[in-house]
Amino acid sequence: MFKTGILIMSDKGSRGEREDLSGPEIQAMLGEQFSIDHYEILPDEEDLIRKKLIYLCDERRLNLILTSGGTGFSRRDVTPDATLGVLEKITPGIPEAIRYYGLQNTPKAMLSRAVAGIRGDTLIINLPGSVKGVRESLEAILPALAHGLEIIAGSAAECGQE
Repeated sequence: MFKTGILIMSDKGSRGEREDLSGPEIQAMLGEQFSIDHYEILPDEEDLIRKKLIYLCDERRLNLILTSGGTGFSRRDVTPDATLGVLEKITPGIPEAIRYYGLQNTPKAMLSRAVAGIRGDTLIINLPGSVKGVRESLEAILPALAHGLEIIAGSAAECGQE
């Protein structure tokens, strides 16, 4: 089972002014291989996001962190910037797959600045803030996600042995 954290980036959500619907959608889609070990709504503050990501990777040693929100063009959209500030390895194929999948439904998918990568033994993936965006993004990456996490953990089958 993969220890998973969900971070929702929302100024209004962090103040209790908006109900988070993306987090429950993430939980519903992940399935039995993933245990939700951390769930939190944070304001769109780059330094705070960076510190929380470092804590969840280095101290809590989660296998996976999924963020939702803050991936667009507005001044307050700083999730990718905070994420890039903590990554040791960038995994460009994940956000590329998400954008490609999203482009099948809307040209607005190309406006996502989402990133993904690895810090230590943790995979961090930025997802959009909308329920529909979260759903489509996870549909795009879930078929390969467990295998990627197994590789990071060193428990994946050798190439050609699968």
